[in-house]
Amino acid sequence: GGFWNRGISACAVCDGAAPIFRDKPLAVIGGGDSAMEEANFLTKFGSKVCIIHRRDKFKASKIMQKRVLENPKIEVIWNSVVLEAYGDEEKGGKVLGGVKVKNVVTGEISDLKVSGLFFAIGHEPATKFLGGQLELDSDGYVVTKPGLGIRVGAEAEGDGEEIEQGSGVLGPSNELKK
Repeated sequence: GGFWNRGISACAVCDGAAPIFRDKPLAVIGGGDSAMEEANFLTKFGSKVCIIHRRDKFKASKIMQKRVLENPKIEVIWNSVVLEAYGDEEKGGKVLGGVKVKNVVTGEISDLKVSGLFFAIGHEPATKFLGGQLELDSDGYVVTKPGLGIRVGAEAEGDGEEIEQGSGVLGPSNELKK
């Protein structure tokens, strides 16, 4: 609540370049492709980026996980959830100073000093409605072959499509276009 747009955001691409995040520690909550993309993007601005994920493995595509795990500016905090956010006392408590993080396995609560917290959760592939009409992989992504269409009237794009080629996963869009 209180730190929305004063350190807490749901859009790294929209807000990540803001001066309050420059050369500061940042955190991303999530474990899917959106979280990986946001964490990588934020390394351009922040001093380091922590990904806080409630499980012990990511849902993100292999290529996106690889990019994150190989980035020296990104640290992953596994099996953890954010309990609360608190203000930066040096700035009168008006902007985000950090978060309390709870390890869901051990119950241990720790303090993570961050100037930015970005939510990247809830971006499941928007493909459930396809129910057997197109080939989906085990994570619900449309299976595509580079250079080949899927079926007349359907196109896989963005977060609904899993591709491992060249630049990796294509941009953020949960649409199935005609």
